[in-house]
Amino acid sequence: MKFWGIKSFMVCLFAAAGIMGAFLPATGVHAGEITVYTSYEEDEAAAFLAAARRDLPDIKVNLLRLSTGDLHARMLAESANPRHDVIWGWAVTNMVDPRILNMLEPYRPQGIEKVPARFRDTENRWFATTGYMAAFCVNNEVLKRRNLPMPTSWEDLLKPEFKGEVVMPNPASSGTGYLQIASILQMKGEDKGWRYLEDLDKNIAQYIKSGSRPCNAASAGEFAVGASFALRAIKNIDEGFPITMVIPSEGAGNELEATGLMKSSRNKKDAKRFIDWALSANAVNEYYRWKEIVTVSGGTMPKNFVAAGLPEDIGSVMVDMDFNWSATNRDRILNTWQQRLER
Repeated sequence: MKFWGIKSFMVCLFAAAGIMGAFLPATGVHAGEITVYTSYEEDEAAAFLAAARRDLPDIKVNLLRLSTGDLHARMLAESANPRHDVIWGWAVTNMVDPRILNMLEPYRPQGIEKVPARFRDTENRWFATTGYMAAFCVNNEVLKRRNLPMPTSWEDLLKPEFKGEVVMPNPASSGTGYLQIASILQMKGEDKGWRYLEDLDKNIAQYIKSGSRPCNAASAGEFAVGASFALRAIKNIDEGFPITMVIPSEGAGNELEATGLMKSSRNKKDAKRFIDWALSANAVNEYYRWKEIVTVSGGTMPKNFVAAGLPEDIGSVMVDMDFNWSATNRDRILNTWQQRLER
């Protein structure tokens, strides 16, 4: 199995065409209209929804986009009266929270056999078609100007010359941030992992409430290194920013993005049609254009991904994440991080 193709604090609302639209509560919705929650990046969501609109022109999709952590908090806050029909492109680590699973209705969509069993729930409450993985965005001009070495690993970021030159996502609000912390703790073990994070904190300039903004800040020359995710690095390279994408030599933490049907949906017929579409050939083709991890076979890694430094056998650089551990320990890990490191 090959993996190809894959969160900010602000809310972006898109209509199905990928343009700005109004967010409508689930109450009063009618046939042909659904509300979808997601943590896909804004540009990804716009592209995916444009493709969905071409294939499902009779369904109006009201989309609420929040960062992974903020969406988790919102869903729990609304648990007594959920306002959406579908959760789409959201971190598996959050999806497997028992409180979230209790909100999901088992559904076996058309085409589910294309998704390997390890990427879907045994009770058919969710399936994952895409994902993302950690990477550093390193500004070549800043390195040269400040006579800094090219980092190749998490360990390199502890070097004293990187003091104040590294930015990371805040794991309490960013799924990318949490996967970075969780992967370090899983690779090193908790005792050594927390010691490493405390040492790294001495070089951190900022913790930012977004997975993409650390890369953008490094790309703009504000800092030497932005700990982010691979696709953001690839896109910034394509846009001409003077950065190098570095996959840490210890391995890249990663997260899968899952989709599920809400029990409370007031328009399950169209919600199921949308979920079926998420496994269609047109949807999968779109995933391969945007994501570095795609669990569904049939596509080809884009040439610009390879040119930016992503290995074609992407599984060879991915940390073997224990998503159940990440989910079970999430609250404890975040509380510990906030007590020790949050600023």
